[in-house]
Order: sequence, then C-alpha cells, then structure tokens
Amino acid sequence: MLGYYLDLALRSLKRSPVLTALMVLAIGLGIGASMTMITVLHVMSGDPVPGLSSKLFVPMLDPRDAAHAAAQTRGPDTPDGFTWTDVTNLLRANRADAQAATAAGYAAVRPANPDMHPYFADGQYVTAEFFRMFAVPFQAGAGWTPEQDRDRARIVVLNTGLARKLFGGADAIGKAVNLNHMEFRVVGVLQDWHPQPAFYKQKGSRIYGGADDFFIPLDTALATKFGINGHTSCWGNGDDGGDSLTSGHCTWAQFWVRLDTPAKVAAYRRFLDNYWHAQQDHGRFPRKDSPPHLYGLMAWLAHEKVIPANLSMQMWLAVGFLAVCMLSVVALLLAKFLRRSGEISVRRALGARRRDIFVQFGIESALIGVAGGVLGLLVAQFGLWSIRQRPDGYAHLAHMDVPMLAGTVALAIIASVLSGLLPAWRACQVPPALQLKAQ
Repeated sequence: MLGYYLDLALRSLKRSPVLTALMVLAIGLGIGASMTMITVLHVMSGDPVPGLSSKLFVPMLDPRDAAHAAAQTRGPDTPDGFTWTDVTNLLRANRADAQAATAAGYAAVRPANPDMHPYFADGQYVTAEFFRMFAVPFQAGAGWTPEQDRDRARIVVLNTGLARKLFGGADAIGKAVNLNHMEFRVVGVLQDWHPQPAFYKQKGSRIYGGADDFFIPLDTALATKFGINGHTSCWGNGDDGGDSLTSGHCTWAQFWVRLDTPAKVAAYRRFLDNYWHAQQDHGRFPRKDSPPHLYGLMAWLAHEKVIPANLSMQMWLAVGFLAVCMLSVVALLLAKFLRRSGEISVRRALGARRRDIFVQFGIESALIGVAGGVLGLLVAQFGLWSIRQRPDGYAHLAHMDVPMLAGTVALAIIASVLSGLLPAWRACQVPPALQLKAQ
C-alpha cells in the first residue's frame, strides 16, 4: 500500500506544479533560515572541553564596595574578575585538585628572520597548572613548574601556528623568542589548541576566534609589565594602591579550579565561605549581601552570556518565520485537498477508510517536506557561508555538522507533516454521499 500511496502523491504533485513549488519554497525558506541560526547557536553553545567540563569550576568573589558595584553596568552582583590579592591567597591555599589563574594579554613578536616584520600576537598569562588542569595537548615539550612561576622565569609555550611561523618545521624547544624586546625560551609547543568558546578568557577578550599564540607565566608577565587585554576595574584609594594590578582594589584576573568529585565541590564551597568571612574580619569584602559563588563551566558560560544577545533574537525571528511558512503551507494544502473532494468521495464509496485517506494525504505532505528539506539544506548552507564572510570572531565556526544535517531534513519532514495534519484530517471528514450526489 505504501508504494500505491507514493504513486498517488507523486501524480497529485505533478498535476499542480506551481502550487507544489510554492509549498516546497515556503518550507525550504523557513527551514533554511531557522537552521542557519540554530546551527550557529549550536556550535557556539557546545561543550568546549567534552569529558572534562563537569569537573571545572569558577569561584566568584566580590570585593567591591557598594558604590563601585552600583556603578557597574553589568549589575551589582557580578564582579569583573579577581583581584591579585585573592588570586595569590587561593593559590596558596591549594584546596582544589588543580587550580590556575589566567589573564589575556598581547606582546610584540620580533622574528629572528630579518625578512619578517615585527607584529603583535595575542596570548595568555597563566600559572603552572593551567595545562594539566585543562588537559591541553602538547606537540612537543611541556609546561612549567610552580617553582618557575615563583622565579618569574622567562619561558614560553607556543601554539603550533606561531611556532610554525617563527621556526618553520624545525624543532622550537629550547629556542629563543623575542617578546616585547625580551628573550623567552620555548619550553613547549601545543597541538593547535583553541577550544570554542575560549572559556578560560575573561569576557571582553576574544572568546571566539583564533587560538592564543603564546602562554607565559603570570608572575613573569606582571614583573615585565606585559599588557592586559581583559577588563580591568579599579576603585578606592587603598594603601596598597588602587590603580595597580597587584592591588586588592583592582579586578582583572580569572581563576579556575578542577574538582574531581561532588564531595570536593561541596568542600570547596565551604572553603570559599570560610575565606569570605575571614577576609571580612580583615576589613575586606564590605558588602554583606554578596556571598561567594562557585559556577560549573557551562553555568559560567551562561552567566557570562558569551552568546551575543542579537544571535538569540535572530534565531527566534527565524523560528517565527518558519511558523509563518508552516501556516502558509497549511492554507495551501487545505485548499488543495478540499478541492479533491470528489476524488475522495469516490475512493470512500469504493471501500477506502478514513484512515486510508488520512495516510494518503499525510504521505503527500511528507514528500513536500522532503523536497523542502533539500531546498532548506541548500538555503542553510548559503546562509552559513554568508555568516562566515562576516568579521565576527564566531563567524568561522558557522559550519553544519552531521547532526545538524540530519536535523534539517528531520525538521522539514516534521514541519510538513504537522502542516498536513489539519488538511488531511479535514479531507477524510468529507461526506462522500453529498459529493457523489453532486456529481
């Protein structure tokens, strides 16, 4: 019977090619627009470190006074980062399975090759456990030790792109790199590591886009006065200097911990509460209504709103456009099916059940959906291509993977079947006696 219904559906579609083309076009445009934006949000909201994200957490401490917190555009309950005082205290306490402080930065790179001009490169200033905690893959060499952190060693880990640019295919380990007119020794080369989004960066840095070119010890960056790329916010005129990065009155760093079990997560929450109360006893954290928080990685990305709000709005507009297209298809199918009342009545008189009529028209709707899905896939690919031409950091991520390809076709079939439910139901309710009498 299925083959028979398919044959009937194809014959019906061929009898009205213009109407069929309009329905396929409506579904194709709706599916293409919605899947373009859904794909972009899918790749932007994915897990940047699968298998590890459930163990990564961000503590959040708010040392700001009430006046400065109220002046912040992001709201009084959201600090801008960590102060150096809190970073050093938490590192010294060492209560996590692994912990690391980070800050986004940049440096002028002066290649040894005289034919190459100096240029600026983006990088990260990190503490020693950064590479182990985030399971960063190395192509050669390794990171550094906590002792080298404390000694402010002039060492650097290069991402494979910068290593290739500076040294070609040669081994870079042990060689010197000139950063901001200072010599740094290469101790490691990464395997082109660039998780998307770059979760370890402070908002305001390039969360989406290319990989960081280099990584140097955070203490070394402070000692050599490397520039900070992230958001720095200072307040007050404390004795420790309210305008200095090493002040307890400036937030600028990020702090991450890895906690391998739920028990350790609970223990670290208690530690943060105790730390907060102890610092209040020393005159810090003046806001009693701002206790510490501990965010999981995915919760932190949601809290930081790393996905631009305009993209979410565009997705809902695209979904709304799909709904309008579905309503148009419902109207066209309803007109098409009811116009065939005579045919339906003859089939009913010859013994066809209402269920048979419903299945017949449902298959016809599904065929329209498959054709619309193919067109929608082409429209979505064109939409993603146009997004990749934009200068936004996330633009290069706009590619459709296998789940999204399958989702496009599935959505098209579901949309067309849903659109065909009402017309098919109305068609099978046609009273055959009245139609036959009219004939």
